[in-house]
Amino acid sequence: MLNRRHFLGAGMAGASALTFSSVWSQNTPQLGAPELPSVGFKRMKLGSMEIIALNDGALRRPLGQEFVPAVPLDQIKALLATQNLPTDYIDIPFTPFLLVNGNQRYLFDTGFADNGPPTTGKLLGNLAAAGFKPEDINNVVLSHFHGDHINGLRFKNGNLVYPNARVHVPAPEHAFWTDETRIAAAPAGMQGAFGAVKRALTGLTADQLVKFEPGSNVAPGIQSVAAFGHTPGHTLFTVRSEGQSFAYVADITNVPSLFARNPDWAVLFDMNPEMARQSRRKIFDMLVKEKMMAGGFHFPFPAFGSITPSGNGYQFVPVA
Repeated sequence: MLNRRHFLGAGMAGASALTFSSVWSQNTPQLGAPELPSVGFKRMKLGSMEIIALNDGALRRPLGQEFVPAVPLDQIKALLATQNLPTDYIDIPFTPFLLVNGNQRYLFDTGFADNGPPTTGKLLGNLAAAGFKPEDINNVVLSHFHGDHINGLRFKNGNLVYPNARVHVPAPEHAFWTDETRIAAAPAGMQGAFGAVKRALTGLTADQLVKFEPGSNVAPGIQSVAAFGHTPGHTLFTVRSEGQSFAYVADITNVPSLFARNPDWAVLFDMNPEMARQSRRKIFDMLVKEKMMAGGFHFPFPAFGSITPSGNGYQFVPVA
């Protein structure tokens, strides 16, 4: 049962932060710009299906105490240092995934389109490089309603980026972000987050907007998996074909070098940190047990690979 009070506390500031690209783009000149992949798509066969990682760019932000609340900054930097990673900034990539199953094409999450900073908005170019046009996408599947996952539904001018797509959304996520009483009671800092959802979804017809209950099948071979905590209805997806399996884990970990390695830490953007911790453990245990290939929205490109145990946590091992 989702508890309204769990999601109207301090964690709501994180959701608000993701509505505005300026919060992600806390660049300072001395930090430089994130390095983007020279080829921004990666294909993987999955039985009779194909999965394509499509990079939408990346952002670099200074690493401060606020990023992992309640954990001393020196511990955070020490964990990064053990992996030979920078300790003064964090690079956050954005990678939706396209599942091709015959004439059905499912885009999982949307990135920014033309609504983000200069180092984002690369998805459509990478989609074209992979051989697809926006009109070819007939299904968009949203894991949750943070801005970097939904802003790419529409261009700045309001036009739909994927005009032929039905938009599949988790019912509890939709219920939370469209509840007028909740919107009216939300603090000023949250109004932008609610506004982004309204902008993305308003005007979609009953045929275009499809709500599903987490745990149900979205389509043949695609099952949704409840992973609440990051947001009230945060949902993942498993795909199975001819004995092979893949999981799109969305934001189960914002930065795997931190939150896979230490799943009990919580990122600034987790709206219910304790619930998010429980979901992280559950999902990573499933990936290890079932030996599933995993893809994450914020994983380092090519953004999919395997999850292996590491100490008290896990490690993301990208595909070659």
